[in-house]
Order: sequence, then structure tokens, then C-alpha cells
Amino acid sequence: METPRTGPTGETIDTPRHRALGSDSRARILRLVRAAGGGVTAAEVAAQTGQHLSTTRAHLDRLTEAGLLVKARASGGQPGRPAWRYRATAADPAPAPYRALAAALLDHVSGDAGDVREAAARAGQDWGRHLAAAVPDRQDPVESVVSVLDGLGFSPRRQPPEQTGGTEVHLRTCPFLELVGRSPDAMCGLHLGVVRGILERDGVPAETVVLEPFGAPSACVVRLPAPIARRRP
Repeated sequence: METPRTGPTGETIDTPRHRALGSDSRARILRLVRAAGGGVTAAEVAAQTGQHLSTTRAHLDRLTEAGLLVKARASGGQPGRPAWRYRATAADPAPAPYRALAAALLDHVSGDAGDVREAAARAGQDWGRHLAAAVPDRQDPVESVVSVLDGLGFSPRRQPPEQTGGTEVHLRTCPFLELVGRSPDAMCGLHLGVVRGILERDGVPAETVVLEPFGAPSACVVRLPAPIARRRP
């Protein structure tokens, strides 16, 4: 077990991060990713740095393992399996109970032999129903989503419909970034399921809800059916 070192002013030196930045190439890549608010692919980084694609991927993975980057699959609405997109980490952690629960769920679904993202979404849906029960019964289902996600630390912001052409909530921070780094597909699926579970109380069909990682500059995007209204019994 490695003992943390301290700097000249007594601060703790995060050895994995310092090691990751011990390469000029990785430091340059980190600056490049930070400058690209919407995230970048390995191919885009390779094109800008002139490095071989496999070398670029190795550097990006090292920065991700050190917690300096997070990656997710962002399709941009296109069919097929999208490439990984990388974004710099910059978020406060979620409250400890939620982090512990998310970690437990991640461990559970990671052992699932099927589609990890879908398994995580099912687990998240149960969690979302539980969280929705703790917020006031609202007329606007989207406001329920915003309230719960705000409590979890996602800094959600509802977008004006005239700007998006639909109903969108932008998640400007992710309080579970270190868990996303462990299993991006599972954690993004878990977050999608949470939103579905919240909306289930208001009769919104789960299959109409989409979570697009890095779907907007500096934000992941929750896309909801438009118009969205509460279904009365």
C-alpha cells in the first residue's frame, strides 16, 4: 500500500494524477480535452496531436484511470455503437449515501451476463421510483426530474423548448464521475433508469426517455417526449 506524499505547503499529493501528468503528451492531451467542452473522441485527439491512434487511446485511458478524464458513449442520434468521447472531470461528489448506493448497484449489474447498460437502467428505475416518492406531488413531471437530479448533485437545467425543439434537461455536472470511470455504460444506464423511475409516477412511458452522454457542450442531455404532461388516473 502506497503512503500519500505531501507537498511543501502540507497539501496531499495525488500520486496517480501526478504520474499521469508526468508525460508532456498526456499533459497536452488533458489541456486539449479541457478546451473542448463537449468532449472529444480519440480520433479527434489523434488528429490534433499527430499521434498514432493507439498511442492516443493509451494516453486517454491513463488520464481516465487517474480520474482526470471521464468517458462515455455519445451517439449524437446516429445509429450503431458510437465511439468513446472524453471530457475533463470537474464536479463535486454526490452525498455519501447516494455514492455508496450507486457503487453497490454498479457492483451488482457489472456481474450481469446480459446488456450491462439495460441491467443498470432497470436497477436505476427502481431507485428513481424511490427518490420520486420523497418529492412533492408536482403538476409538471419535468420539475420532478429536475428536483430529484438537483438533490443528487447533477446541476440540472431545463432548456427553453424554443431552443431545443423538445423537452430537454441538461446535466451540467456528474457527481459520480469516479464510478463512471469504472464502468461508463453501467453508470450512464443507471442514470437513465433513475429518470425513467421518476417519471413513471406520472405515467410517462420509460421507452420515450433518452439520456445522451455529452449531448451538448459541457452537459449530458436528458431528452423527454414533447409535449410531456402528467397522466391522470
